[in-house]
Amino acid sequence: MYGLCALLNPLIGKPRLQPGLLAGLLSISSGVLAAGDIQFNTDILDLHDRSNFDLSQFSRSGFILPGTYPMAVQLNSDTLPEQSVAFHTSEQDPKDSLACLTPELVGQMGLKKEYSAQLTWWKSGECLDTRSLPGMEVSGDLSSSTLHISLPQAYFEYSAPNWDPPSRWDEGVPGLLLDYNITAQNIHQRDESVRNNFSGNGTVGANAGPWRFRADWQGRADSADTGNTQKLEWSRFYAYRALPSIQSRLTLGENYLYSDIFDSFRFVGASLNSDDTQLPPNLRGYAPEVSGVALTNAKVVISQQGRVLYETLVAAGPFRIQDLNDAVSGSLDVRVEEQDGTVTTFQVESASIPYLTRPGTVRYKVAGGRPSDLHKGGQGNAFATGEFSWGVSNGWSLYGGAITDNNYKAFSLGVGRDLLAFGALSFDATRAQTSLSDETLSGASYRLSYSKRFEEFDSQITFAGYRFSEKNYLSISEYLDASQYGGPVGGSKSLYTATFNKQFRDAGVSVYLNYSNQSYWDRPASERWNLSLARYFNMGTIKNMSLSMNLFRNQERDQRSGAQSSTGMYLSLSLPLGRSGTLSTSASRTMDKNSYSARFSDRLDERNSYQLSASDNSVSGYLSHVGDRANLDFSASAQENDYTSLSLSARGGGTLTAKGGALHRSGSMGGTRLMVDTAGVPDIPIRGYGAASRSNAFGKTVISDISSYHRTAASVDLENLPANAEATQSVTQLTLTEGAIGYRSLDVISGEKAMAVIRLLDGSTPPFGATVKNQRQQDTGIVNEDGSVYLSGIEPGKQMTVSWGGTERCTLMLPASVPADGLVSALNLLCEGASANDKSPALTPLTDNDTENKHL
Repeated sequence: MYGLCALLNPLIGKPRLQPGLLAGLLSISSGVLAAGDIQFNTDILDLHDRSNFDLSQFSRSGFILPGTYPMAVQLNSDTLPEQSVAFHTSEQDPKDSLACLTPELVGQMGLKKEYSAQLTWWKSGECLDTRSLPGMEVSGDLSSSTLHISLPQAYFEYSAPNWDPPSRWDEGVPGLLLDYNITAQNIHQRDESVRNNFSGNGTVGANAGPWRFRADWQGRADSADTGNTQKLEWSRFYAYRALPSIQSRLTLGENYLYSDIFDSFRFVGASLNSDDTQLPPNLRGYAPEVSGVALTNAKVVISQQGRVLYETLVAAGPFRIQDLNDAVSGSLDVRVEEQDGTVTTFQVESASIPYLTRPGTVRYKVAGGRPSDLHKGGQGNAFATGEFSWGVSNGWSLYGGAITDNNYKAFSLGVGRDLLAFGALSFDATRAQTSLSDETLSGASYRLSYSKRFEEFDSQITFAGYRFSEKNYLSISEYLDASQYGGPVGGSKSLYTATFNKQFRDAGVSVYLNYSNQSYWDRPASERWNLSLARYFNMGTIKNMSLSMNLFRNQERDQRSGAQSSTGMYLSLSLPLGRSGTLSTSASRTMDKNSYSARFSDRLDERNSYQLSASDNSVSGYLSHVGDRANLDFSASAQENDYTSLSLSARGGGTLTAKGGALHRSGSMGGTRLMVDTAGVPDIPIRGYGAASRSNAFGKTVISDISSYHRTAASVDLENLPANAEATQSVTQLTLTEGAIGYRSLDVISGEKAMAVIRLLDGSTPPFGATVKNQRQQDTGIVNEDGSVYLSGIEPGKQMTVSWGGTERCTLMLPASVPADGLVSALNLLCEGASANDKSPALTPLTDNDTENKHL
């Protein structure tokens, strides 16, 4: 019944539908459940020619003719990738057909091992015998091209919302990629040289099966009246792949040591790490966050040991960067380049939360190779390191590790405790012995970490930690620096770090605090803190006003570059204007300078936003555009009697596969992405993350910045489809491994729509119920009485085929043009290759002698 109604549903409400047809369908459907084979009383059909019809596809409830069909697989509430599904004649009932669930399809279901071991098969092991899984139900629906599988939840591996078990992960297709982030600036200072600088970074890569090959690049070019400087370098060449069976990631080539115990450094070699991103989202770690205040429209560059990790333009005012990769660890160098030439630098510690592991599981990281400086190549002796974390019981974790080379040895051991309502706590001790050219140093370092989410108080200590190191203790990075520069470098004594969030919802107040303090045995301490207070309130008819204050201090002391310090305050009052606009006034004081400004920001649409600002002696503007091919940021500033500045930033990429290619916007360099094919139809809006992007001239678009190992959906934006296109399949879902180039096609029909009358060579018409398909085998219409049909997807000069009785019978040649009134004046089309002799209705009318299903 469902298949019958769904298949004929496209006719309802369209021109020339016979009223008797709908009544007849209701009569037919009333007896569907009464018997397996359905015969039709054609007297109820309002047809002039009662010998010219073909309803064979409706003659058996749920019956699908043996053959292979492209179908999406609906497993309970989850949707598996579209794939070819074969239907074979049942061995028990020759008049029935069964879907063939192949071993590959069963492997995508994520069955527990004990249930996979008891499966039985039929058709020489090609198809699953569903009786081996009691409670399993399988049915096909050709009207929606969907195979429905219902299975008790107890059979499945662990799963979580929007997360699939490894059996359903997709490695993607082979392909090439190029991602970039470039910034161009022109700064003209009065009575000084004109400075032009161009900087950028990105990734070039290739995918082959589960392997990801990547090369990271970065460059900078500066020109001024005094001279030019140019620098372009490859910062990393490496390859990696996921090992889902052990929830790990294997990396070969140039890499950074991502350790939860030891400092990070660059090396050439291999590493095998447990990959937390392969875990369900609620079991993963967290990524570091960088916050600060920009006094003008500024460029923020985040790097680590010389390698640029992140570069972006920010508008004047407070900023928080929260989309760094969660694999980053260790100290991050932050550089804020103001448009007036002022440069501020500081460091952020991306320390880990307390080291806890689920009961009964072991997480590990092992690596080996040779340290390598980005600019000087090899540095130091070959090394090896390993660390682990073992979930001893429900609440206790034991962790530790070691790292060694010829002259350095360090060993660490710690314990983590889940305090339940009181948060999570961990403590570890590390002892290191260092042999330098003139002395041997030995010392210990102790670390305490704490994390807690206070739900009842609506607050969170994201991370709080303390580390104390003895005077003769050298970390691995300090040892490498000492080896390179010929003397002890470092002398770290203690490190305090904390990040705190608190919401006072009843009062409309939020508090954010980030603090770090690094002290040394042999030089002054460095300190950095940022306190943000915000108050939200209403005043009369003005709603959602906010008053915020930022207090910050950066005091850095670098062994080689010397000391720098800045302390300041930023006070802002904001009130909404219009539908999405905001007017803000602010006052700030930093480096003994006071400034006042007013800003107006608004969104033009979902793709464009802007900000205009003015102060006592300057004006500036900032425009952000989310494009199909790239994200663009543009800023302009002018300060009285000082400087003028123009900046442009572009962030995007290109992806090329055997299926096609597309330019696209991109955020994460070399990250996971999905190529969507709209059946070659251009200008189709596809929505994934953020604003929808449209397919290019070849019918391809790429959705970038997809979360790895996380279920991803892409869909056609039906509200913004072009008038000459319609989507018969509008949604797809999949889970991609890290760095994969996914590929999915959505069935889109493009072309004009018109009524038509189809004639055969002998002047007769195709039977009622015959189907019309285009060259892509997409259904474009069902023949009504007297050969009338409502056709969609008409492409002038192309061909369509007409089928009945399960066979293609003849070919339509479409006209070179479709009249503007095609829905009123029917086209007359000749179907070549068939005649009345080819008509063989599968069903015959009932006679008075029939006794079964007579009332149908």
